[in-house]
Amino acid sequence: MNKAKVLVADDHELVREGICKLLELYEEVEVIGEAGDGLETLNKVRDLLPDLVLLDLNMPGMNGIDTARKIKEISPGIKILVLTIHDEEEYIYEVNRAGAEGYIQKDIKPGDFKNAIIEVLAGNKVFPTSVEEKVNAKIDKDDNIRQLSNRESEVMGLLAKGMSNREIASELYISEKTVKNHVSNILRKLSVNDRTQAVILALKKGFVRLS
Repeated sequence: MNKAKVLVADDHELVREGICKLLELYEEVEVIGEAGDGLETLNKVRDLLPDLVLLDLNMPGMNGIDTARKIKEISPGIKILVLTIHDEEEYIYEVNRAGAEGYIQKDIKPGDFKNAIIEVLAGNKVFPTSVEEKVNAKIDKDDNIRQLSNRESEVMGLLAKGMSNREIASELYISEKTVKNHVSNILRKLSVNDRTQAVILALKKGFVRLS
């Protein structure tokens, strides 16, 4: 049986050593390298082309989220399983957005750790079920924002400035009825109930900015 090649990236040497010792017990994998920071991780990824990177979030030089993005740029087929102490939804969301296949905490049981590795190597996603729906909802709304047409994006920007439908119509040289249609489409695409929620979502995601 061909063993999956694993790179372990963590800035704490003792933690890395413990992970590597545990991985030695798994016949499905083989540790081919270690890294202590983000830049070293990227260099090892280029040189060794592992099947899986076990990646810490808090590393010097380049954090785990940025490192994950760069790994996917080097080779999208490399699996990434983030192993961290953090359990905040925003971290999980950003890790998912960066392209990682999994997110687990360092207090995970050895059996669950092995199962997570096997699942990720099999092409499955491994994220905490308690926040998975919320994470997916955030991703969906980001995707929905990008689905706005150019005109809808213009209207969204003017909504963020507090303009009324009449003011937007005057600014864009279109009818007030057309503005209402655009606003309705924006609310539908963003899955929000009113223009205030739409503006809050667009501002939060950086789609529009207040000057």
